[in-house]
Order: sequence, then structure tokens, then C-alpha cells
Amino acid sequence: MAVKLDMSKAYDWVEWGFIEEVMTKMGFAREWVELIRRCVSTVSYAVNINGRRGSLFFPTRGLRQGDPLSPFLFLICSEGLSSLIRAARREGLIRGAKASRSGPEISHLLFADDCILFGEASSRGAEILKNILQVYESCSGQCMNFTKSTVFYSPNTTEVNKEDVAKLLGVRTATNLERYLGLPNMVEKRRKSRSRIL
Repeated sequence: MAVKLDMSKAYDWVEWGFIEEVMTKMGFAREWVELIRRCVSTVSYAVNINGRRGSLFFPTRGLRQGDPLSPFLFLICSEGLSSLIRAARREGLIRGAKASRSGPEISHLLFADDCILFGEASSRGAEILKNILQVYESCSGQCMNFTKSTVFYSPNTTEVNKEDVAKLLGVRTATNLERYLGLPNMVEKRRKSRSRIL
């Protein structure tokens, strides 16, 4: 199965302490981590109401929309999720998908604030993915919007497994190959007809 996750207001919920922790574990110098912390945490906002500027207020988490640094910090935050998934793979809890028989297993793909997770289409596989996501949410402050997320299945997945997975994850089952950035999310066997898009 492939689960395309929708992150709810991706930049708004990021915990600053989590970014610091991940940067430290990635090997960033303490001075650099402190500089980034100051850039992120010294933000203030004011709201104009009827042409009058209100009092300043200070956020306690989140990344600024439009800040050129924010996408990079979000990628660093996403490294926390990647690390959890890699650990689960090492422990044999999850398996990825292969694009070909001799190709490498792919357990997840990250692009900007989107994420596609690959795993076993079973109750156990869904529970493991759900647990990984709950740990990530509690540490990072991120919230997954499961009602906007979708799950894709291989043709040999049983209807019972499809229902179990969708119920456990709280996601909708994709009925057709949806598109992302103008391209299909998943590729069918009829690759030639699909590649005409390119």
C-alpha cells in the first residue's frame, strides 16, 4: 500500500525545540543551531484592525510562511519522520515497495510538505504506520490530516485488508490514480500510455 499524507497547516505547528534536537542529532554546530533558534523564536506579529495596528504578540511555535528559511527548516523537521521510518525498517517492522524486482525498497518519499509512505496492506502494517506517525506528531508538533489523506493499494490486496487499513488509519481509499503536480501519483502497468503526459 501507499499512503499519501496531508499535513495539516504544515508550517504552523512545528515545535522549535524539535528543530533544535534534530539539527543537533544531524551534527550541526551548537552555534549554528543557536543562531537558527534565534531567527525562528524572535518573531513578533501585529494585526491591523480598521487601519489601526494592534499590540505585538509572540508565537511559541511554527515557521513563518514566506520566509526563505522555512522550507529548509521544514525539511530538517521531516528528517525526524525519516529517522523513525528507517528505525522501523531496521527492526523489520515495515517493508517498503520495489519499483522493480531487483530495485531497492522504498519506504517513504518526501517532497516539500507532502509525504508518501509505503507499507504492508494489513492491520499490522497500518497499526505500525499509525504508531510511527503518532510518535512523530507528539515530538514535532505536526498534525496529520487523515481525512484529506489517501491510501492506494496494489491490485492483489483483498477487500478485507483494504477496509481494515482504511478504518485503522482513518483515510479514504483512492478510487482512481489521482494527480500531483500534474503527474499521476502512482504508475499502473500501462506505463506507455501514462508516460505520454511527459
